[in-house]
Amino acid sequence: MAEKKVMTKAQLVTLIAEKAEITKAAANKILEIISTTAVTETKKNGAFIIPGIGKLVKSQRKARKGRNPQTGAEIKIPAKTVVKFRVAKAAKDAVVPPKK
Repeated sequence: MAEKKVMTKAQLVTLIAEKAEITKAAANKILEIISTTAVTETKKNGAFIIPGIGKLVKSQRKARKGRNPQTGAEIKIPAKTVVKFRVAKAAKDAVVPPKK
């Protein structure tokens, strides 16, 4: 089975420029603004929504016990902050239609 290639940033910028009838430089700037805004808003407010696509959410993981896979010894995994992405229902249903 041939592996499908994912869209690169350059290809996305070209697509946005063509669809919006703007220059590639302007499309690149828009993409950079969206990505930096997503990071800063998630860091500051704990969430950032991209309408129709999904939501970036800052979440706290509790401390827990785990196992070292090599030795089997029990270890403590400290609490930490992680970023999760929750896909919007509309996008999920468009990509993977719900079962009937």
